[in-house]
Amino acid sequence: MKYRMITFQLGKKGLCENFLESLSKTFKNHKLVKISVLKSCTRNRDEIKRLAEKIREEMEKRYNKKFVSKIVGFTIFVIKWQ
Repeated sequence: MKYRMITFQLGKKGLCENFLESLSKTFKNHKLVKISVLKSCTRNRDEIKRLAEKIREEMEKRYNKKFVSKIVGFTIFVIKWQ
């Protein structure tokens, strides 16, 4: 089964409510989302790990399903688990 990857950019506003709401709406129809962390947000690896954890927790809370996140470079991949 092919998955269409949707890409988001996380910028200087960080994880605001609008970003999380857009992400939540995307997961209604898609299982895989790619989030590029821009330089204006952070270049600290520990901060990126905290952002990925917060995104995963927020999506699990909204959907009551398991989500998995993986960090590659300055990109966060979030997958809705079956």
